Amino acid sequence: MNGLLNSLRGLGALRLAAMAGVAAVLVGALLYLTTRLTSPEFALLYGDLSPQDSAQIIAQLEGSGVPYTVRGDGSQILVPSDQVGEVRIRMAGQGLPSGGSVGYEIFDNPEGFGTTSFVQNVNLLRALEGELARTIGAFANVSKARVHLVLPRREIFQRNPTEPTASVFVQMRGAGRLGRDEVAAVQHLVAAAVPGLQAERVAVVDGRGTLIAGGDENPDTSGAIASRADEFRRGVENRLKATIVDLLESSVGYGKVRAEVAAEIDFDRVTVTSETFDPDSQVVRSSQTVEEAENSAERANNVSVANNLPDASPSQGGTQSNSSRTEETTNFEISKIVRNQVQEVGDIERLSVAVLVDGTYSTDADGNRQYQPRSDDELERLATLVRSAIGFNADRGDRVEVVNMQFAPMTEPEGFEAPFLGLSKADYFKIAEIIVLALVSILVILLVLRPLVSRVFTLSAGEAAAAGAGAGGGTAAIGGPAGDGVSGYLPGGGGGGGAGGGSGMDEEIAMVDMDRVEGRVQASTIKKLAEIVDKHPDEALGILRAWMADSGS
Repeated sequence: MNGLLNSLRGLGALRLAAMAGVAAVLVGALLYLTTRLTSPEFALLYGDLSPQDSAQIIAQLEGSGVPYTVRGDGSQILVPSDQVGEVRIRMAGQGLPSGGSVGYEIFDNPEGFGTTSFVQNVNLLRALEGELARTIGAFANVSKARVHLVLPRREIFQRNPTEPTASVFVQMRGAGRLGRDEVAAVQHLVAAAVPGLQAERVAVVDGRGTLIAGGDENPDTSGAIASRADEFRRGVENRLKATIVDLLESSVGYGKVRAEVAAEIDFDRVTVTSETFDPDSQVVRSSQTVEEAENSAERANNVSVANNLPDASPSQGGTQSNSSRTEETTNFEISKIVRNQVQEVGDIERLSVAVLVDGTYSTDADGNRQYQPRSDDELERLATLVRSAIGFNADRGDRVEVVNMQFAPMTEPEGFEAPFLGLSKADYFKIAEIIVLALVSILVILLVLRPLVSRVFTLSAGEAAAAGAGAGGGTAAIGGPAGDGVSGYLPGGGGGGGAGGGSGMDEEIAMVDMDRVEGRVQASTIKKLAEIVDKHPDEALGILRAWMADSGS
């Protein structure tokens, strides 16, 4: 132990400081490497969090002792990958994340006695908006949602109450957009949750600032009808295109067919009312017969005594008349047809179909890939299949074109890197980082730590050997009593060994200390120096004088 301490003292302050610095760097590198290798791999727990949700989740993680990392200005929280599922279940039990909105939990904390009805109504409105926002945010392609409700209060003596309205803001995930059915679902969802609210009075706006649905939209207005017509036309075109591609790919191969369909559809709503009479179809509805008979007699007006006597017979003079009339009325019902015909929209007026088909490929003797176009007969058969699939009608002017052209080679987009061996670019960077850290650690151990340890043990062994040689008389330490002389081995030197010590140096290389020189030198070197001085005293004296002159100046 004393030899080690003496060796360290002999190194000097500068070397000790350098060794301490190297040791500190080595320890730091080893700690960093150990931390990197032993630290768990973090995975995303939640993303796109609001500051309120991030603060609550971090508080829960700290209370549970789960390590975490915050990224993206606090909007992303990462935890060890093996604890993601457990932490999410635990957070869901706490109602986190809440999506930055307040729901009915606002009523969990009891209010004081001084709470007014106005505050309660505002809290109810906030809770209803928050619950609706959470429900809409649960849609697959919706990242965030906010709901604003306007519930007017019925005023006194107001004859016609104001209807409630609502507006919904949706932030989509990526480049997705809400379809017509999804917009209608959002409108009806909000309308069903608010008393007296009509679905047509719910406005929907997306994250790009585009008005998807207006708050005063009437399904019978021209704008709504045009929107539904355009959606219907796109649906017909997409359905026919998918049918064509699926049918032809079964024959020519996957990815070798491209189809486009343009449909002209009549969206005019026509109402026809017709009334038709059939004169050949007569039915007696009613029949009426009137018969009249009239008899009249007129006597002569002769005045005589005989006519005026009692029991006189009337005079046979005068005239009589008889008449009869028959009237028959028959009412016939003629057949009548009244037809009200409403022609619905969506009548296809014309179809134009363009189909692009790739050719075939073969490999020649040199291994090169050669393109071969398809024959006209094959293209005509493909066109026949297309006509049958779309319901081709030549009378309405349908047109089908099947063209054979070589497809351009598929190239990967710029910046795209296909995974190699199932590992992504980040995985390779992680592996490279670990390898570099391991190599640095090995180099530090081999080039820094090992030489330092070997030198310390060598110095200790040299001290022990020098002490043993001095005790045996083989080596002499010649110098002044105060230690200010040169420690070494000189032939003929005193101090115990005499000539015998000098002869012993030829067979043994020992280490001696030099007080004025830091470090150690071999005894053989000092012996050779002494021999040179003995053989060339004048030159040695000149060198010493030059040294003295330099030191004096």
